[in-house]
Amino acid sequence: MEYKSTRHARYLCNYHFVWIPKYRRDVLVGEIVEYTKEVLKSIADGLGCEIIALKVMSDHIHLFVNCPPRYSPSYLANYFKGKSARLVLKKFPELRKYTKLWTRSYFVSTAGNVSSETIRKYIEEQWVKEGEKD
Repeated sequence: MEYKSTRHARYLCNYHFVWIPKYRRDVLVGEIVEYTKEVLKSIADGLGCEIIALKVMSDHIHLFVNCPPRYSPSYLANYFKGKSARLVLKKFPELRKYTKLWTRSYFVSTAGNVSSETIRKYIEEQWVKEGEKD
């Protein structure tokens, strides 16, 4: 994974999101899967995000994405879910019989090139370099 840049920041913000359809119904099948993938890719492009991995299962979605640091993980989850629900329900109105497409909940995890332990050691070593002790 490579670091990305904006005018004022260098970053590597990778997020793994997982969310499910309401009542975990197996509604993501056939044509709906392909369209959902297209929609999520289009949303990511619009945000300036890069999809690293995407898997649409019949009862849940895994999205691993690299996004600029101006977006919080909660904003991204809600934006991906909200916009995708509107577009998928518009194309497949038969899914409206289930009321809402997604549940309100989601899972998010961050990932990067270094572990938490590596970062902790790096910060601790900075104090030693400055001649100060903990």
